[in-house]
Amino acid sequence: MRRNDLDGLIALLKVAEKRSFSAAAADLGVTPSAISQSVRALEERAGVALLARTTRDVAPTEAGRRFLERARPAVEDIFDAFREAGSLGDRPSGLLRLNVPRVAMPSMIEPILADFCRTYPEVQVEIFIDDRLANIVEGGFDAGIRIGELIEADMVAVPLTAPFKLAIVGSPDYFARYGRPQRPEDLRDHRCINFRQSSQALYHWEFEEGGRDYALAVDGQITVNEGGVMISAAVMGLGLAYVLAPVVEPLREQGLLESVLEPYLPETPGFYLYFPSRHQVMPKLRAFIDFAKERLK
Repeated sequence: MRRNDLDGLIALLKVAEKRSFSAAAADLGVTPSAISQSVRALEERAGVALLARTTRDVAPTEAGRRFLERARPAVEDIFDAFREAGSLGDRPSGLLRLNVPRVAMPSMIEPILADFCRTYPEVQVEIFIDDRLANIVEGGFDAGIRIGELIEADMVAVPLTAPFKLAIVGSPDYFARYGRPQRPEDLRDHRCINFRQSSQALYHWEFEEGGRDYALAVDGQITVNEGGVMISAAVMGLGLAYVLAPVVEPLREQGLLESVLEPYLPETPGFYLYFPSRHQVMPKLRAFIDFAKERLK
């Protein structure tokens, strides 16, 4: 590869972003003429026009769009490498954006947030509550927290908790009125609180028996799309709820909820903190990972 093969690449990316040679030049601190010459030289080496120019607009050609789709992630990786190299040894600082499901707040975030902020006063923490399976890269988040089985394979996942079981819970008043199911099939005769997922589908309750995994659709008067509301409805005696066992443990200890069908309920891998594998771990995120693993273990 010749030394100048990549000359003009930054200029091309900036012009495509701004749709203007003059705006790109202002951003890069050079003249529009210098930008134009750099892009033209890059096009000559590519052997094809990468930008379509009119008197009013600049836009990538088809070849330019394909070129940018391949080149932009590589350039971002290079800049990430520079930022990582420059940050080595620095004290954690800057904005740390976390995407967290509401159900994880009481057990994953609230117990450690105050101490983390006191320990790392130069880190600003933004917590975005999101029960959807959001794309944290598109959302501009440094990391997310989810159940391990829900995390995509191209993410780096760090365990925050041990595996734990799921639970079906109801209030003492509910069981006094309707009795206790003895097998999963008995749920057909019970009022179950349905959970509507972000896909708009109703979640089917999962069970395991004799080495076989299966799921059941349940019926009931109440449907929710948020875990906290579902638990509150169960406490009020409105039906049975299918939940993460650690989340309702304090309510069981207080006698507000009781569990049923425990032998039939599966185990989950636990909560994980995850982040894009192609991104370098900045000091602010590394500090949070180490802090959370130590305090939550």
